[in-house]
Amino acid sequence: MSGFPVLSHFTSLSPKSHIIISGIFHYFHLILKLLLKFSFLHLFILLFLCYDRTDCYESNLFISLERGISMNFITKSWKGILLCLVIAVPCWFLGQTFPIIGGPVFGILAGMIITLLLKDKSMFQDGITFVSKKVLQYAVILLGFGLNLSVILETGKQSLPIIVTTISTSLIIAYLLHKVMHVPGNISTLVGVGSSICGGSAIAATAPVIDADDEEVAQAISVIFFFNVLAAILFPIFGKLLGFDQTSGTSFGIFAGTAINDTSSVTAAAATWDSMFHLGSQTLDKAVTVKLTRTLAIIPITLALGYFTAKKEQRGNSFSLKRGFPAFILYFVLASLITTFALANGVNANVFLPLKELSKFMIVMAMAAIGLNSNIVKLVKSGAKPLLLGASCWAGITAVSLLLQRLMGLW
Repeated sequence: MSGFPVLSHFTSLSPKSHIIISGIFHYFHLILKLLLKFSFLHLFILLFLCYDRTDCYESNLFISLERGISMNFITKSWKGILLCLVIAVPCWFLGQTFPIIGGPVFGILAGMIITLLLKDKSMFQDGITFVSKKVLQYAVILLGFGLNLSVILETGKQSLPIIVTTISTSLIIAYLLHKVMHVPGNISTLVGVGSSICGGSAIAATAPVIDADDEEVAQAISVIFFFNVLAAILFPIFGKLLGFDQTSGTSFGIFAGTAINDTSSVTAAAATWDSMFHLGSQTLDKAVTVKLTRTLAIIPITLALGYFTAKKEQRGNSFSLKRGFPAFILYFVLASLITTFALANGVNANVFLPLKELSKFMIVMAMAAIGLNSNIVKLVKSGAKPLLLGASCWAGITAVSLLLQRLMGLW
């Protein structure tokens, strides 16, 4: 070894240093391989998802890297991650077959049932926790690659006043009923945000920001799902009774896009209206555009909630900017900006489709983990107040949407 002083020095390092340096070499080797096979965009996503922020915000790159490649993490977590994956795959396909229900609902229900059959979850718990927290955040980031901000803002501006008012209405109702009915704060926030913005996706984005536990997320998802199904079935009938224009899809499309919370149910109701009156895809196109415009509200709402949650938890300590403005939401914004810039410069929209689909699958996987961490008996016993809260938000959003459409001459 005397002829190779560098190697001699390397062999004298501590085991911990070996791990760090070996990890650095593997890390850059991976980068070189990926540069040869993938576009820069896919490389950015893969490297970000491979990075494990176990303790949220590490200032020391080497400590973070060491933990990211730690065999201890793999040994402790692989069983739980695999369990969530095994549950998510059939639930994903069921969601494709029955879109009105959706994969996330199948995932959370399957998790709730399977957890009743497991006598001892301890061997799975680390992986389940990782999926329900970290994978959920990664899924939210990837949702950003489904948003072209310029197109949404241009085509959705007609409905913007209705969107802002309905969101405000839902959040105010949720807050008031939280005080009056003593509904837990996190559940009222999740139901209010889920009802007003985009159902399960909004809940997925909000839950980590307000530190909601898995049972609270499960409760909110269950409430949102119940009213999603009702809306998909009843809104076309309701629209006909109210006398919406049957020669154009604009008025009912705006109504469905502003008053129904989940994209799958918006799609179902709008497509039904199109088929009832032979409108091609007029209603569906309008409803989905309005719905995507609503989705943008995730950004200011989660940032505001993050700020107020951090301020509330401050209690004499210095305010944490990183705690107040969660990194995964900022990455979500960055993903939206990347998509907008790329599409404006001629990149084919199909490039982003795999990322959008991966995001949806990761949400199903995270919902399976949340189901595994939930007590279905407890959820049923405590379900009356959240259901009433959800019904109130839903009724408020519907009434305000109809009123504003009438005042604006859209209906």
